[in-house]
Amino acid sequence: MSNPFCHVELNTNDVKKAKDFYGKLFDWKLEDIPSPGGGYTMIGVGEGTGGGLMKNPIPGAPSFWLSYVAVDDIEAATKKAKSLGAQVMKDVTPVMDYGWLSIITDPTGACLGLWKPKKA
Repeated sequence: MSNPFCHVELNTNDVKKAKDFYGKLFDWKLEDIPSPGGGYTMIGVGEGTGGGLMKNPIPGAPSFWLSYVAVDDIEAATKKAKSLGAQVMKDVTPVMDYGWLSIITDPTGACLGLWKPKKA
């Protein structure tokens, strides 16, 4: 598959409650890592697509899950999405030493993250 889903992220209004709930519901490994602007918890699921959870950065918005798709060229993919009618909610942004993300809203109103990992 050329552009697989690669990460799923919970933006939550109650990090402690979410970690408690998902830690008990599933056999996930939750690992807190330092990040700018607050904490981030990596979600290890064993096989399959992992993810993370963090404090919701959108004031007044409900908690939500956001899926990310892997791309080879994040600038080109973000530009192409915009040319096809998407709105760019967050332009290409570096994420520490991990890679880059952008967040779009497709023409139907659905949000999607694009992810370009740094090469090792």
